[in-house]
Amino acid sequence: MNLLVLGGAGYIGSHFVKLATELKHNVIVVDNLLTGHKESVNKKAKFYKGDIRDRIFLDKVFKENNIDACIHFAASSLVGESMKNPVKYFDNNVTGTIILLEMMAKYDVKKIVFSSSAATYGQHDKMPITEDYETKPTNPYGETKLFMEKMMKWSDLAYGIKYVSLRYFNVAGASIDSSIGEDHRPETHLIPIVLQVPLEKREYITIFGDDYKTKDGTCIRDYIHVEDLVDAHIKALNYLAKGNNSEVFNLGTETGYSNKEIVETARTVTKHPVPMKLGNRRPGDPDKLVATYKKAEKILGWTPTKDIKAIISSAWNFHKKHPNGFEE
Repeated sequence: MNLLVLGGAGYIGSHFVKLATELKHNVIVVDNLLTGHKESVNKKAKFYKGDIRDRIFLDKVFKENNIDACIHFAASSLVGESMKNPVKYFDNNVTGTIILLEMMAKYDVKKIVFSSSAATYGQHDKMPITEDYETKPTNPYGETKLFMEKMMKWSDLAYGIKYVSLRYFNVAGASIDSSIGEDHRPETHLIPIVLQVPLEKREYITIFGDDYKTKDGTCIRDYIHVEDLVDAHIKALNYLAKGNNSEVFNLGTETGYSNKEIVETARTVTKHPVPMKLGNRRPGDPDKLVATYKKAEKILGWTPTKDIKAIISSAWNFHKKHPNGFEE
């Protein structure tokens, strides 16, 4: 298939491009490189630098390529930043998706796999989270992701654009061959921040709060390996290619790990003491977020394959090989 990957130079997008090209799909990547890295994009993919909010630019991309399906990763994704600058998030995430759906309707592209988020659910007490939980986002980032999903629902009814929305939790790790991995500026994700300690980029790791209602007092999150995640996107694409109806799936492991367990696993993997200090709780951090994957398993045939040690080992191998990320 001819696949248009929006945000294909980003962390998750680049891993999808890698897998899709290995599976012999023709891949066209669009990325504005504000947070992505062109160096992470597989050389077999065709690359366009530009913003999906630019109607003229995106029209040119669609005109020049006979697109069969879109894979949509292009979005701002920092919860904290979205609280401080909500308008930026609605502009980038929602406006960009409006223009993308316009172009899909114009050029009769009927399939899209969407990178959604657990942030669409907000806070719930009962775990694991299933797809029938109420969606009640607690931040603008989650609100925009939910809004994007709703636009796809109505575009399906109006234009026949079928979609799969994948709501996932904490994505981590790197490609098993260490060629690509996580390189955010600044880094906000726990696992790469922890690994900055053995890389001698920081002296210690700060854990925010140890009085949560969990087994060791620190927050519990569901971590999924990035290669497992992009495999789910391929399976979602195949699901749509068979003419199936639009669907929403959670992608998790049903196994949560606490912040202290992440640090302890990093100590084991890196053979470094990784000093840890305690900080104050951050506002809005739930005690536990874990998702079920049973619906994805039943309908897509997808299950996660890598545990937390494999996740952190792959990230560590990448960061050792690329200590300055893609700057090298």
